Parts: sequence; structure tokens; C-alpha cells
Amino acid sequence: MAQGETPDILFWVGCAGSFDERAQRITRDICKILNHVGLKFAILGTEENCTGDPAKRAGNEFLFQMQAMMNIEVLNGYEVKKMVTACPHCFNTLKNEYPALGGHYEVIHHSQLLQQLIDEGKLRAEGGESFKGKKITFHDPCYLGRGNNVYEAPRRALEALDAQLVEMKRCKSNGLCCGAGGAQMFKEPEKGKKDINIERIDEALQENPAVIAAACPFCMTMLKDGVKSYNREDDVRVLDIAEITARANGL
Repeated sequence: MAQGETPDILFWVGCAGSFDERAQRITRDICKILNHVGLKFAILGTEENCTGDPAKRAGNEFLFQMQAMMNIEVLNGYEVKKMVTACPHCFNTLKNEYPALGGHYEVIHHSQLLQQLIDEGKLRAEGGESFKGKKITFHDPCYLGRGNNVYEAPRRALEALDAQLVEMKRCKSNGLCCGAGGAQMFKEPEKGKKDINIERIDEALQENPAVIAAACPFCMTMLKDGVKSYNREDDVRVLDIAEITARANGL
């Protein structure tokens, strides 16, 4: 702004993408992709606050509105028009809940951006790691799939790899939650027969995949922990679609 430049898009990094060590790798790969295709982007850095999603889901509407209003003031101050985020929770909140508080933006999930760049021929899945013929299964994040009806974009990004995309028994609108949504990520699981992320990994492992693809930092944590509980980290990788795309393009 100080140099009189306007970015094409604002990358909303989110709390997980900023502070979680595993999610930081996804953040870096998204930046590599944006630089690779020559898209001018900006981040808010220390001016970015939590969207307020965990507070709202936990029932603290007052805290949510405080956080949202602070963010809207910053975003409107920078005249932000378009945003991309790797977190379906941020995506849902910014897209569907900020307009009522005065925050009107075009918000897309990074899977939608990847699909768009692949369709435009800017990402070709060549020059890097080959996923050809490898079995990949995709876990639908709740706030991306059922919450916002985005099912095809992440799958299109994976299909471009020439991999063998296999679906879990429960997928798309019938997908099973990883167990982290609704602020459940930050509390201990309630008593039951089996943790929900273990149930989900059981379904994924039935397909015998080489890669379990995720598109949400919360899902990433739950799926990774599930794979770890079976000591399968060596033969089953849990990767975000941005990481897979960056590797396939040699970034």
C-alpha cells in the first residue's frame, strides 16, 4: 500500500497456517505456487487476527464479533476485494458470516485457486515428483464440502496428477468429520468406543492408499495422528493438496 501497489489477491494465512509447525509447510507451498504462476499477493502479517470461528462454534458470539470487527476494519482499510485461504473454517467464516458485519469480499479456498490455475494451464504437474498411478484418497473437510458445496475443485487438482483417485466409503456429502470441527480440536474427546479420527483413518486405510490428501489444517492434524496411531507413517503419507501440487510441479 505504501508503494501504491495493489495485489491481485490477499492470502489469508489463518492461525494454523501461522503457528502450527505442520500447517506452516502448507503455507510455504501455497506461497511457492503463487510465486511460480506470477500472481501478486499480499498477507496481513501481524495485522491478521483469528477470524473468530472457534469462539463462535464454542458459543461465544461476543468474542466472535469483536474479532470479526477488528479484521473487517483492517481489510476494509486496505481495500481488500479478493482473498484465498487454506483453511475451510476461515473460508466459511469470511465468506458467509462477515458480510452481516460489513465485510464483503470474494473469498476462495486454495483448492478452487489450484483448479483455476490448472484449467488455465499455469500448473501442469510436471518437472517434480510423479504421482502417476499412485493411489490417493481425498478426505472432504466439513466446512468445504457440506458447508459450502465445494467437492470437485480438490478432486480436479488431484486428477491432474494422473494418479489413481480412490474414494472412501463415506465421501462428498456423506463424508465423515475428522473430529476437529466446531472447536472440538481444542478439547479432549468425550467418552466413546473409538476416537472419530481413528474411525476415519480405518476407512481410508481400507482403500490401501499411498497418500491421504487433505485440504484443511485441522483435518491434517487429525488424519496424521490417526496414521501415527497405526505406525503407518512410512508407507501412508498425509499431504495437503497444495503440497502435492507443489511437489508435482517441482517447486
